[in-house]
Amino acid sequence: MGEMVSGRKQDEGAFEKRIHIMNDEGDVISKCMTKNNSTTSQSDSKDDKNGVNRTPDEWLPITRSRKGNSWTATFHLLCSGIGIQTLSLPLAFVYLGWFWGIMCLCGAFLWQLYTIGLLVSLHESVPGTRYSRYLQLSIVAFGEKLGKLFALFPVMYLSTGTCVIFIITGGGTLKLFYQLICDDGSSNLTTTEWFLVFISLAILVSLFCPDLHSVALVSFIGGIMAIGYCTTLWVLFVAKGRADDTSYDPSKVVASEAGRVRSILNALGIIAVAFRGHNVVLEIQGTMPSTPNRSSAKLMWKGVTASYVIIAMCFFPLAIVGYWAFGNKIPANGGILTALSTTLHHHSSKPVLGVIYVQVVISCVAAFQIYSMVVYDNLERVYASRRGRECSKLSRIGIRILFGGLTFFISVAFPFLQTLALIIGGIALHLTFGYPCLMWIAIKRPAVKSVRWWFNLGLGFLGVVLSLLVLVGAVWNLACRGLDANFFHPH
Repeated sequence: MGEMVSGRKQDEGAFEKRIHIMNDEGDVISKCMTKNNSTTSQSDSKDDKNGVNRTPDEWLPITRSRKGNSWTATFHLLCSGIGIQTLSLPLAFVYLGWFWGIMCLCGAFLWQLYTIGLLVSLHESVPGTRYSRYLQLSIVAFGEKLGKLFALFPVMYLSTGTCVIFIITGGGTLKLFYQLICDDGSSNLTTTEWFLVFISLAILVSLFCPDLHSVALVSFIGGIMAIGYCTTLWVLFVAKGRADDTSYDPSKVVASEAGRVRSILNALGIIAVAFRGHNVVLEIQGTMPSTPNRSSAKLMWKGVTASYVIIAMCFFPLAIVGYWAFGNKIPANGGILTALSTTLHHHSSKPVLGVIYVQVVISCVAAFQIYSMVVYDNLERVYASRRGRECSKLSRIGIRILFGGLTFFISVAFPFLQTLALIIGGIALHLTFGYPCLMWIAIKRPAVKSVRWWFNLGLGFLGVVLSLLVLVGAVWNLACRGLDANFFHPH
């Protein structure tokens, strides 16, 4: 028996290898084997590495990696859902009192949890299609023009505005921490320089996080820090007990009827703005894998359930215990964090206050990564659509530094934006309480005048009305109290 091998070129990029084998009967058996050209294989591998053979969605930071799970979703939701606005919840009780304060907080919690459920269900509302961005879902629901009109500006404005607030809060808290550990209470750095320290730290972290899934560890740390300062505060209040001459009568806070109405609108705004992160829910779900047997909605809903149980354990004790401890003595400007370092300093020790400051700063740095990723995704999408290829590492670094510089400039130019939190939040509040209900009706198309149709329609329009009322109340309050517009002069 003998074996003979011959070869010839079959087509470009492939090689045909033919083997002739003679059996015991003298018959020749010919077999053909095709082998890919190694040059083509290496070229395909190189193209895939450069993103040529990948879909445009895989080029962008939101959807570049779909290796997330319910744990990473929980970390992202905790980090993005608990913020410095939480510390103002006791102030809402000052204007609403015990009963209406608790009722409004419970109502807002259930309302926003329902709209999160709608967003999770709409993520894969069309089989084979995933809407991993709020803007995409808005366009599908309302059409190209109306979808962009309703969502593009609010989403980008909210993400950028939130990042600016992080710089002002984080930089200001760094300054307070430095003054706390220095006996003379002075700081060699100006507030502007502390803003620069914070944004430099935030951008440095972002350079190691090319996509949203890679932020999971940072989100875990940020979530732990956010839970930490909320829990530390209400436990501290319980340990110290109530302040002397504590009053819980809302009528004693504001004398006039007009002032009473204004304070109620502001209280509703404080509660509503405390619940944040809806503009990144779809993006977080976009980091998860999805198969016909196991959709991403199941994993995401596990993350939502776990995270919002923890968020409730932070929000409700802090609001209730904070109001119980101080009553009407809670200052209208700055919330509990500012009060602890000024008028209520006797309720906290120096080490505890230092730990709280550090937790706030780390939480702000971590949350900055999540909200800024929405902006990075849009900027990289523009780059990819114009260049027809994935954003290079150098361009990605440039985008992050550019965004960091822009937000730093805004924070220095308008350092009083933190006092305008209700106006900033009110403009985009419908993204949380209104639009999800209306988008569900537009996409799912339930039977007209059915129970779910009426319920979501009413809730959607009520969310838009709430946004307008909060905005009116915030502007009204600003007109009455005035504004310290310290342009380019952060305190």
